[in-house]
Parts: sequence; structure tokens; C-alpha cells
Amino acid sequence: MTFEDLGLSPSTLKGVADAGYTIPTPIQEQAIPLILMGRDVLGIAQTGTGKTAGFTLPMIDILAEGRAKARMPRSLIIAPTRELAAQVSDNFVKYGKYQSLSMALLIGGESMAEQEKVLDRGVDVLIATPGRLLDLFERGRIILNDVRILVIDEADRMLDMGFIPDVERIVSLIPKIRQTLFFSATMNGEIRRLADQFLMNAKEVQATAPATTATTVTQALIVVKPEDKRECVRRLIRAENLKNAFIFCNRKRDVDILFKSLTKHGFNAVGLHGDMPQPKRMEMLAKFKSGEAELLVCSDVAARGLDISAVSHVINFDVPFNSEDYVHRIGRTGRAGMAGNAITIATPYDSKALAGIEALIKTPIPILMEAAIEDLKVPMQSGDAPRESRGPRGGGRSGRPERGRGKGRSHAPRHDNAAAAITPTEFVEQPQQAALSPEQPAEPVLQQTPETISSPPAREPRPRPERKNSRHRDKWARDAGRMEHPEDVIGFGSAIPAFLQVAPTFPAPEPDDLPAHTDETN
Repeated sequence: MTFEDLGLSPSTLKGVADAGYTIPTPIQEQAIPLILMGRDVLGIAQTGTGKTAGFTLPMIDILAEGRAKARMPRSLIIAPTRELAAQVSDNFVKYGKYQSLSMALLIGGESMAEQEKVLDRGVDVLIATPGRLLDLFERGRIILNDVRILVIDEADRMLDMGFIPDVERIVSLIPKIRQTLFFSATMNGEIRRLADQFLMNAKEVQATAPATTATTVTQALIVVKPEDKRECVRRLIRAENLKNAFIFCNRKRDVDILFKSLTKHGFNAVGLHGDMPQPKRMEMLAKFKSGEAELLVCSDVAARGLDISAVSHVINFDVPFNSEDYVHRIGRTGRAGMAGNAITIATPYDSKALAGIEALIKTPIPILMEAAIEDLKVPMQSGDAPRESRGPRGGGRSGRPERGRGKGRSHAPRHDNAAAAITPTEFVEQPQQAALSPEQPAEPVLQQTPETISSPPAREPRPRPERKNSRHRDKWARDAGRMEHPEDVIGFGSAIPAFLQVAPTFPAPEPDDLPAHTDETN
């Protein structure tokens, strides 16, 4: 089957031919005719299968007729990352160059004023990340009442990044009578729930089984000590027949460290992660695409949506935390039927993560046989890694223990009763009933007599360590309510005057002191 058999217009077919494509991929072959019919589509396809062109090509034909109004886009494509949104935008430019369609790209890190100017002119296709789209909507710069086609791309990545509440809100702002295209690489229970919520009488298309790797990618594994990982990467780059490569790290700080290390050793590398400014991210990505840089050290922000042809290698500097991310990472190579290589560098304590990956892809990852790194190999071990080689504790970024009730607190000893908390003015010495030992004489016991109490003295608070936001700062004052005292005492403490501590008594008046009753007083 060719693209001419899918029902696309001649102008769109001409744009596809100029891009160098003649045979559609399985997901394109199934999805394009359904989209042209106006059906809702639920597409399940792995990265690198051409699903972006699977919805951009029919959208170009559908939107060829009609006119956009100011600030009212006719179609909306939601993408989880800026790089993926830019990739979709490039597809529209490439395939729709013979159509007069207007397009706007709304992503963070770019000038909002320029984006507002484009929206004011009216756009046929709006490609946006959820955060920037909602920001402009709340400012009143965009109206979603005229959206007729909605595309939710990489829905599983939206779920991983916590964008689902934003997506649900965006969908609630769009007319219910619309065509919805929902694409995801995996299909778990939550994704299925979202699909049932957004789609209406949808047709499900599935190009490949979820979480499967391309047969054109040769996978390999090497186990080294954590301190030897950077040396292992350098040897692999020198030993392998490497044209260009993605090098994935789990943490953004490791991206910066590895990028600086490779640059220091003379390698032509660039870095990319989510904390970089958007112009810098686009600059680094452009250098890698153009071949100016051979190595792209990146986080998982580059694991989706980057369609860079002829990438020879993917190196996992870290075993990914999520098993599904492994499939997306190695999908950056071996695209469009070309051969690729994926090498994973593990430590002896990554056995659990590797077992999860192998269970997901349903095949073991073979050990890499490379003479240049034989002296670095160590055996795999089971069990947890030492504390210094793990990530932060308790979810904290700096490795601090999780804050909680009763953790890391020190308390001063509590007194048992009122006698330990108040000191009377006079005591009566009584003999001890029994000595502690024959060598130790009995000590006198101080016994309080109620008759000798006139006014309780001021009680000094016991010393306690300095704490911020301590809950026990005034505990000694609360203990006063548990003290025992005579019935005629109505208050105590250094802050209460003495005349309020003992109830005053007044003599009864004599009969002679009473005023006489007279007729005038009555």
C-alpha cells in the first residue's frame, strides 16, 4: 500500500513525496482513513512508528477548507513537552507546505507577546503544551469555542508528568461535538479511563504490541562500579563505530556532570534537560540535529517525540527508574528500518530495575562483549545499594530524612506530679522509714504541710534546647493544670498577683453596724 491509496489530497501527497516517503507505516495505514472519515481514533503505537504523521497528514486535508477567526483556533494538539510540540510543528511545516494553513506553537520559555500576536491573526492549527495554553486562556488571549479537532499526543507521558488534571480542564473548555484523536504508547487502566472519558464511539488502532522494542535495535548490557561509569562511557565512544548518540541520565545534575566530563576529555557533546532555558534547549538540539555535535547528553525530556534519523547509538548512562522509559529511550535509534545500537550501563545493585525491564520487553538483555571495557566489568549483585549510592531519602531532594511526628526530636524529662512542679515555702523533716542499704543511712524526707502555705513562690521554667516552631514551648505552663493545691488556693504562678492566689475572708457585720430603717429611707 502507498500513500495514494489512503485518500489524501494531491497537494498533501506532493508534500509527502518531497519529504522522501512513499510507503506508510502500519499506524499510518490504519489511522489516516479513519481520521479522514471523521471518526474518533484511539491509537496505540510505540515511538518511532510514525504516528505523528498519522494524524498530521489527514488534519492538513480536513483543515484545507475553512477560515480561522482571531484568537479562535480550529484545531488543537496538546503535547507533554516542548520538544515534542516543536516536532509536531515541524511535521505540519514539512507536509503542509503546499497548503495555506496558519499555525501557532505555544510553549514555555518563548515570548508570550509574539505568541499573542499570532493568535490575534487567527490560526488553523494550534500546538501547545498544557501550561502555556492555560496561561493564555486565563489571560483571555485565546478562545477554544471553535475547536473542531482535538489531538492528545503521548497521553501516557502526560500521565507520568502530572498533566492529566490540566488536560481534563482543557477538554472541558472545548465543544463536546468534535473529533478527538488520542495517541499513547502504552495503555494502562488510567489511560483507558481517560480515553473513555474523552472519546466518543472511537475506533481503536494498534500498530505494535505495547512496550515492545524495535527489531532493528541491537541491545547490550554492561555492569560496572558506580565510580567507573564515566570511564566506561568514554571507552565505549572510542571503541564503538559511533556516528552520533543519545546518552540518557536519570537526573538533571548528572546530565551537567557528564556533559562537562565529556567536553573536558575532548568529545564533541551538548547537554539537554528540562531546567535549561528554552532558547538554550533549542540551540543544543539544533546542533545535534545538524551534526555539529556528535553526542547529546540528556534526560528523559528527549526520550519522546524527537525524530532524528540515522542515530547510530543510544547509551543509557543510568538504568531508567521506569521500565517503560527504557523502550522510549532506545527508540531514538533504529528508526525507519535502519539499524541501531542500545547499550545500558548498570551498577551491581541495579538488578531489580533490570529485571523489571526484561520482564516488560519479554527478553533478556545480552552482556556486551567489548575488549576495551573487560577490565571494568563486575558481577551483578542482588539486594539494595549502599546508602551513599542511592537517591535521596524520604522523597527529599537533599537526602534529608522525611519530617514527621516523633522523628528526630528530643524531649526534656517530664515531672510526675505536682510535688515535683511546685516548691512550698516551709517543709517538715520526717525520718526515712527504711534505708536503701546498710552502708547508706536513711535520708530525711521533706513533707509539705498545708498550714504553712501562704503563697506559692514563682516557678522557674526548666532549661530546654532552642528549637524553631517547637510544639512544647509552653508545655510547662500546661502542666500547671495538673498540680494539686489546697481548696482555698484559686490561682498560682509568677504572673498572678499574690492577692488573687488565696480567697479573702471578711468578718460578718455586727447588728449595730447595720443602718436603721426609718420611714424616710423606706
